Amino acid sequence: MWDVLFGLLPKNLIIICTILAFLVPYGVYKINQKLHEAGDPPWKKDMNKNE
Repeated sequence: MWDVLFGLLPKNLIIICTILAFLVPYGVYKINQKLHEAGDPPWKKDMNKNE
């Protein structure tokens, strides 16, 4: 079953999709952290440091 499925996809496409499956969520996570650093109000920044 898996041989048929992977046989249809080129190996390069599998490698690219695997890399993107890691990079896209990681990039969203990092962008979210930067947005919180820049946009959170001061009282919330103090609360996050205590945790």
